Amino acid sequence: MGQDESTPVDESVPPETLESRTLDGLAKYIKEGRAKRIVVMTGAGISTSAGIPDFRSPDTGLYANLARLNLPYAEAVFDISFFRENPLPFYTLAHELYPGKYRPTVTHSFIRLLHDKGHLLKLFTQNIDCLEREAGVPGTKIIEAHGSFARQSCIECKASYPDEDMKQHIAAQTIPRCLRESCGGLVKPEIVFFGEQLPAEFFMSRGLPAQADLCIVLGTSLTVQPFASLPSMCSEGTPRLLINQEVVGGLGSRPDDVLLIGDCDTGVRRLADACGWRDELETLWANTVEKAGTDIGRPAGPTKSKDKTLEDEVEKLTREIDETLSLSKWHEEKTRKDYLAEEPIVNGAEAPAESGTSSPEGDATNKHKPATSTPRQDPKLKAEGTSEPNPPLKLHPSSGEDATPEKNGEDKKVDASDLTHVFPHLVGKASL
Repeated sequence: MGQDESTPVDESVPPETLESRTLDGLAKYIKEGRAKRIVVMTGAGISTSAGIPDFRSPDTGLYANLARLNLPYAEAVFDISFFRENPLPFYTLAHELYPGKYRPTVTHSFIRLLHDKGHLLKLFTQNIDCLEREAGVPGTKIIEAHGSFARQSCIECKASYPDEDMKQHIAAQTIPRCLRESCGGLVKPEIVFFGEQLPAEFFMSRGLPAQADLCIVLGTSLTVQPFASLPSMCSEGTPRLLINQEVVGGLGSRPDDVLLIGDCDTGVRRLADACGWRDELETLWANTVEKAGTDIGRPAGPTKSKDKTLEDEVEKLTREIDETLSLSKWHEEKTRKDYLAEEPIVNGAEAPAESGTSSPEGDATNKHKPATSTPRQDPKLKAEGTSEPNPPLKLHPSSGEDATPEKNGEDKKVDASDLTHVFPHLVGKASL
């Protein structure tokens, strides 16, 4: 086991386990009762049809929508260091994404159907939206590798925080704080931010794919480690089914890999048809509650022409170059603030530098001189076992002072009138 080669298996190579490397061959394998322990691995692609955007789509992704917020870089909304300084952007996003606003998709109901039939060994998901739970998949069957909105706690003392209190804060767009008087730290849902460790439960369950007799991968780019390595942990000879918009993660390189390229809802319906489960699937999905959702991630206005798309891409690249050139200003300001916070004070004045010899390069013996020429290490460069994005981050210079809330136990009210520029297509809606 390990990372698979990305080279597709030659069509002349026969399957080892399946009768044929096709959907019908896989369905026969299931109907014969040979798939009793199925592991499912999912990403944002199973929730897009519910109206929840993925992260990196150019026009509709979460990062594209948040890029207009006052962030040093779009991914800062999920950065624990930035959250400590300014939790406002995250809670703006949480107000739009909090469970209860979206209906589970057909794909979520398919996973529920696998559980109802006794076939589901474990669901590994990267999603934080809790739609699997709303579809009826028990929490004991779910490994939320990147956490979710299902629980919340203080980031300082780790004390749990009541569900109802969190719902009230999300609805009112206020920032919750720890209920312990001795703490008063910021509270956030137990979503894994950049700079935080993945849940211990994820690492304890990584051996389950090797026990499976079928692996189904749905709606994921498989770019974020260590989740991306899960399909390769299935034993050789175990059939693996990929339902996705593109081939990813070395799927298709083994003799018993089956690929269904396309959207997830269509793919699971095709599999349900082949297994004779279509009526059961549609009944389960019909019983899920219709939700209005929000407009976050949905493109505003008509679809752009190819020329307009190309023009926008050129403009985007130009803007990113300008933003990258401006990045040093943000690092310099942050370094200056950190230095001033750490500089020792003597009788109300800065401590004098220690005496010593000077060099042609400058005062090499001054231990208090800030190293402004070298930015501090990015907090997202962390040890293995944390969640991090694969592509390079798009960095945006911040403007104004950091909006760091005081730990006085009072809720900080989000001024909705200042946030309409984040989601321009939501202007005038009650949610903002």
